[in-house]
Amino acid sequence: MLNKFGPSGHGEAQVQYLDGDFRVISPGTFVRCAITDTRIPLDELKYWSVDLQEAYATPAAVLQRHFPGALKQP
Repeated sequence: MLNKFGPSGHGEAQVQYLDGDFRVISPGTFVRCAITDTRIPLDELKYWSVDLQEAYATPAAVLQRHFPGALKQP
């Protein structure tokens, strides 16, 4: 079984998002943000949803997914 510190291939990784950690299912160097489609290097991955099994590049992307109206200007 590979983990985030295991050998990495090139391209997009397939990841299982867990509570407080993640497991690399298929090696790669990055995952994509579910909101912005930005490449997130695995060693910089900080935000994800266990329930939705998706990664986010920034806290703003998390808010946009879970609270869509939170970032709109009045």
